[in-house]
Amino acid sequence: MKRLGISLYPQHSTLEEMKRYVQLAHDNGFDRIFTCLMSLKQDEERQKLQQINEFAQRLGFDISADIAPGVFDDLGLTYRDIGYLKEHYYLAALRLDMGFSGQEEALMSLDGSHLKIELNISNGTKYVDNIISYQPNKENIIGCHNFYPKRFTGLSRQHFLQTSQHFKAHNVRTAAMISSQHGQYGPWEQTEHGLPTLEEHRYLPITVQAKDLWHTGLIDDCIIGNMFASEEELRALGQLNRNKLELRVVQSEDTSILEETILYKEPHFNRGDVSEYVIRSTQSRAKYKNGDFPVHDIRPLKRGDVTIDNNLDVRYKGELQIVLKDIPNTGSSNVVASVVEEELFLLTCIQPWASFGFTK
Repeated sequence: MKRLGISLYPQHSTLEEMKRYVQLAHDNGFDRIFTCLMSLKQDEERQKLQQINEFAQRLGFDISADIAPGVFDDLGLTYRDIGYLKEHYYLAALRLDMGFSGQEEALMSLDGSHLKIELNISNGTKYVDNIISYQPNKENIIGCHNFYPKRFTGLSRQHFLQTSQHFKAHNVRTAAMISSQHGQYGPWEQTEHGLPTLEEHRYLPITVQAKDLWHTGLIDDCIIGNMFASEEELRALGQLNRNKLELRVVQSEDTSILEETILYKEPHFNRGDVSEYVIRSTQSRAKYKNGDFPVHDIRPLKRGDVTIDNNLDVRYKGELQIVLKDIPNTGSSNVVASVVEEELFLLTCIQPWASFGFTK
C-alpha cells in the first residue's frame, strides 16, 4: 500500500502546534512521520520530540528519525543500542543519512527490537548491495531519498530513476520527499524554496509531485519534507488515488452530459497497440455506440487535449483519446477537456494497458 507522510522539526515549533498538524495529517490519511535527531542539540528539543512522537504513535503513525554514526556517540550509544532509541523516541525506523560499513546495518536489522533501518537511496553507490551481502533481515531494510533545500541541488530525473531502480531490484520499500509550497521549516533553518527530492518538483503543486513519484512505479511512500504544509495541501493529497493516475483537466464549455459521463465515470485504460499520437480508451465506443454525440469544439488538436469522437464518424463515435502530439482535426473529434499544463508531463506515465482517469 502506498503511504503519505509529513515531517516534524520540534526546534521550530511548539508542541501544541505540532499536535494540531499531526492530527490534521491523520484525518487526511497520512500515517508516516519523518524527523531528524541529528539537528536536535538541546535536551528540551529532544524531550519535545519524545512528546510529539508519543502522541503521533498513538494515532497510528510510523516515525522515522534521521541519524548518523556521530549522533550515536553524542547520545552515548552504539549501533547495538537501537532498541533504546525505539523505546525512548517511539520510533518505527532509523534513517541512516550516513551509514556504517554494511555489516553494522545488517546486524541492526536483526536486532530484537525489529526497528526498521532506512537507507539513503540518493547517494547512488553500491551501499545497499554491501548490506545485503551481510545477510540482513530484508524485511527490516527500507529506503528513502534525500531532500534538497537549495535551489538547483535536487536530483536529476535520470539519477532519481537509476537509484530508485537499484533499490527496487532488491525489493526494498522506497520513499521520496515532496515539497509544500507553504512550508517554511526544515531540519536546520528556515527554507524558502521547499524540500523536494527531485529538482524539477520544487515549484510544482504538491499533488503533481506525488502523482509523478507514485506513477514512476518506483516509489511507495511520499513524505512532505518541509513543515508546515497547508490544510488544503494535506486534504488534496489525502484525496488522491494512490494506485491509478487521475489527470486534472479543464472541461470544455460545450461538453455534453453524456461526454461528461464518459470522461469522469467510465473506466479508462490505454490500449496495448499504442500510438505515438494518441492514447486510446475504446470501451466507451462499444458501450455508447447508439449514443448521440453532436459536433462541437473541433479545433486543431494539441498535446493534452481529451477528445471524444462525434456523430461524423459512425465507427469511432464515443471513443475517448488523449492527444500526445499536435495533430489536425478532421472534424470528427470533439475536444471535451484539456489536461492542465503542469500535468502534461505525466502523460508519459500512461503505459500500454495502464488504467487512468480524470478529475476537475
